[in-house]
Amino acid sequence: MHRVIVVLAFTLGLASGQTSNRTAGERQAILDYKLTMARANQLLAAMQDMTRYLVSRPDWQSRMAKSAKMTPAERAASMEQDPKVMAILKQNDLTARDYLAGILALRYSVWLAAGRTGNPDIIASPANLAFAKANLAQLLPKMDAADGVSSPRK
Repeated sequence: MHRVIVVLAFTLGLASGQTSNRTAGERQAILDYKLTMARANQLLAAMQDMTRYLVSRPDWQSRMAKSAKMTPAERAASMEQDPKVMAILKQNDLTARDYLAGILALRYSVWLAAGRTGNPDIIASPANLAFAKANLAQLLPKMDAADGVSSPRK
């Protein structure tokens, strides 16, 4: 249960920290991120390992709250200073900036493909949305697994 809360808090923290005051550059980074199944698998594997690592930290709640208040550049710099985070990213052939933009591009594309359109700040490029729609049956269970959800979404 903690795992689901952490992943959702982290993703929503990324999103809330970037929605109403998202710069044009941040928005463009999400829109420019090109999703493929290989890249989605890298992001999801990294997210799963990142969640395990964050939950293992005794200060994970305060770290999440602090991260939610950071700019994307500050968040990337913070990630780059943590050797364990960088090992996870390196293992999955990602940089901190790739991870930050990519995880939002993937999650937002999947949310929109699944019909979750209630928030106008949730954005996806037409290509990423088409990718998510074409692969939704594969992506949803993988995202649930990375989120720590044991049962499929309805």
